[in-house]
Amino acid sequence: MSTKEKRFLDALESLFTGADVDGRSGFVNLMRMKRNYFRSIRPQLMAEIDRRVAKHSAFREELFDKLYTFFSRYFCESGSIYFRHLPAFSRTYDRVYADGQDVALSWKTRMLYYVKSDVLVQSMPVTLREEGNPHDPIHVYFDASDVEHKQNNERREFLFAFCRVRKTGKSKVVHLKVTYSRMGTGTKTDDIIRQSRKEGVPLTDEHVHKAIGVFCRQTEADYFINKDARGFLREQFDLWAYQYIFQEETLFGATRIRQLRAVRDTACHIIDFIAQFEDELRRVWEKPKFVRKVNYVVTLDRLTDTVLKKVARHRGAKAQTEEWRALALVDDRFSMRKIFAGQKSLYGTNSAGDDYRFLPLDTQHFKDLELEILDGLGNLDEALDGELVHSENWQALNSLCARYAGKVQCIHVDPPYNTSTSGFLYRNDYQHSSWLTMMENRIDCALDMLSEDGSFLCHVDENEYERLHLLMDDTGLHNAGTVIWDKMMPMMGAKGIATQHEYVLWRTRHRNAFYLRGAHVQSILARARELIEKHGGVTEGTRREFSQWIDGRRDFSGGERAYRFLDDEGRCYRGVAMGAPVLRTDARFHTPVLHPRTGKPCPSPANGWSRTPETIQALMARGEIIFGKDETVQPQRKVILRKSGAVSTVMQNGRRGRTDLANLGLQFPYCHPVSLYEELVGASLLNVNGVVLDCFAGSGTTAHAVINLNREDGGTRKYLLVEMGESFHAVLLPRIKKVVYARDWRDGKPVSREGSSHCLKYYTLEQYEETLSNSRYEDGQHLELDSTRSPFEQYVFFGDDKLAHAVKPGRRRGKPGSRLDINLHRLYPDIDLAESLSHILGKPVRRRTADSVTFEDGRTEKTDPAKMTEAEKRRVVSLLKPYLWWGE
Repeated sequence: MSTKEKRFLDALESLFTGADVDGRSGFVNLMRMKRNYFRSIRPQLMAEIDRRVAKHSAFREELFDKLYTFFSRYFCESGSIYFRHLPAFSRTYDRVYADGQDVALSWKTRMLYYVKSDVLVQSMPVTLREEGNPHDPIHVYFDASDVEHKQNNERREFLFAFCRVRKTGKSKVVHLKVTYSRMGTGTKTDDIIRQSRKEGVPLTDEHVHKAIGVFCRQTEADYFINKDARGFLREQFDLWAYQYIFQEETLFGATRIRQLRAVRDTACHIIDFIAQFEDELRRVWEKPKFVRKVNYVVTLDRLTDTVLKKVARHRGAKAQTEEWRALALVDDRFSMRKIFAGQKSLYGTNSAGDDYRFLPLDTQHFKDLELEILDGLGNLDEALDGELVHSENWQALNSLCARYAGKVQCIHVDPPYNTSTSGFLYRNDYQHSSWLTMMENRIDCALDMLSEDGSFLCHVDENEYERLHLLMDDTGLHNAGTVIWDKMMPMMGAKGIATQHEYVLWRTRHRNAFYLRGAHVQSILARARELIEKHGGVTEGTRREFSQWIDGRRDFSGGERAYRFLDDEGRCYRGVAMGAPVLRTDARFHTPVLHPRTGKPCPSPANGWSRTPETIQALMARGEIIFGKDETVQPQRKVILRKSGAVSTVMQNGRRGRTDLANLGLQFPYCHPVSLYEELVGASLLNVNGVVLDCFAGSGTTAHAVINLNREDGGTRKYLLVEMGESFHAVLLPRIKKVVYARDWRDGKPVSREGSSHCLKYYTLEQYEETLSNSRYEDGQHLELDSTRSPFEQYVFFGDDKLAHAVKPGRRRGKPGSRLDINLHRLYPDIDLAESLSHILGKPVRRRTADSVTFEDGRTEKTDPAKMTEAEKRRVVSLLKPYLWWGE
């Protein structure tokens, strides 16, 4: 094999990982599939090349050189396919124009899916087999026990050092210790080779680099997936062919034309070959994901008397009580008997005591009682106040799209800010490009859920503000504006300019949708109505109590607290001076305003009035001028607090999100104040019954804000939150349970029992890694179903089970029969078939029973295979097909 041929084949094999990786994980399964696919199709590829260069043997070296020159540009270390290594002279044309646009945003990774996954570093064995010597492999074991739990999501380089050689049977295994590099130290490959050879292992430099490459790839696996690898590479090859191959050619003879055609045809075969696997990864990524581990949280006030008594006697009551104590909802003296208003007997009462009405019961402790609990709620979808999804957010959005298409009135997200402290990791040098790809993937998916009167709000700082602005311009949404959040505290430790603000980009479906209701406006108006009703009208007591309430609301801005007055009509108002900002030269603006009671002229502003006499008379007729007790007081404009109005571009809120969580007894590194979210989310909804989506949920501040808003004005807004991190169970879910039980907290304990009646559903989704782990791909020869197409073009995974082994033909008296055996537990032990059907059909669940689910439209589907007829089984399998099998 020539040098250039070996260089190209090594590069191609490296892309598909030409090393054996042992173990059980989605990554290992992925690498095994790639390796077997490469080995099964490589002979056909080489035969095709040999056929094309048979009469031009001198051209063989040039062919491999040109193939390597082209393909090496688009392969990155993690196996992803995109613009990776482009020399300055390539003059590659990247389309940045679009019809109707004078500026379009383009970036290196736009054609990719950004696969947001945890960095998983774990010890692993690697087996290297050389071609021509498959029976004498090299075994290397990477001991990563010291770095398996990476602190603070930091990005650091690995350092590999020789540890020992251990004999296993007839084989010798080289153990390498994995640590983090310190002060820029690097791996001493020569030392590893020298000490390995002393122990009788003929390790080479190529062995070490290939083994290390395999290990490193597990931490970076599936960072990107190309949405259309075949289209991308073929387009790039056509451009490269014109720009690179032909740039110095002047004459083309018949032989040269055949040679260049051989380059193109061979490249197309390789592209088809590469695209087969990349397309399969894309299908796995895009497939809907099974719903798993479904639980509900229901406050006790929603339970029937019968269920409440069963709960108190249930074996899960102990675990539930321990959870309430851990959340500081009850003390050590609490027992289940106390929920019955202090009754000595569990009988003779029909409600929980006031202190315990809003205790959040989690059905994970009462699974055998769960259906009875849910049945008492009536229409289950209508009863839900919120939904929490523990999942990577693109997977969740993709799975929820059919269920919530066009039904979300507010999408409110706070993504990672692309800073060194955000936890957003990079495995390449394209930080802005990676961030934009991550955001575009998720924004595109989320916007399918946005209603016609909906708003999209996205927090960002100066690092990506301009790029996000351009990205949002491509969505077709109306640019309502950008809100600047003044945190009222400069960045600590900053040098030069100390940033004390962030941005909220606001986009809407409808041009008028940004004339919205402010979040606190609703609570102010509601409080005014409440006090007027309490006092039987607008009395001095009404006004005094209203002003005191306004003054006590420290979460209100100064502008909101200014609306502390009530007029005789019960309207909330503030006074604003009516003097002109500059001297008026027109005598009309100096016309005296007469006091309505004394008839005498009031003092005029030194610069004159800001309004004409006609405008002032119109304001007086509407009762919107404030006069003093006599003519000695200068009149002011009465500004009425109304339900609608423009949102200011500047919001000042100096509260700290950490303080909100600290009061709840929880911790989270970065979070915004809940009062800010109340203002933003409340303003973005045209009604008080909309759905709010947050797919970067973090600590759950959006849900907290929605609960507070509903508590203040009696609204029925619902939240839909997605979070993939450990904070889901450690912070987000506990936070909601605490806030539901009591509004006000201090030092981790409730200050009062002012709670809210509540019901939420939370669950986990199957993840990309889990799909790869459970998919079955045969190691044998791939099927060739179409004789008119080359093996490079056909869908070679057609004969593989993928996840379809969850459905098997049954057996009759020991023989295969026509009956279907549906057992989803072969995949995961906790699949929820009812919710999975709800997602795939896009229908909310109205009612659940032990063996069926009824959807919002009245349609009922069986969920217990043991109670299904064969026709019903086949129907359910047809519905589940997108979950189980994908491909052409």
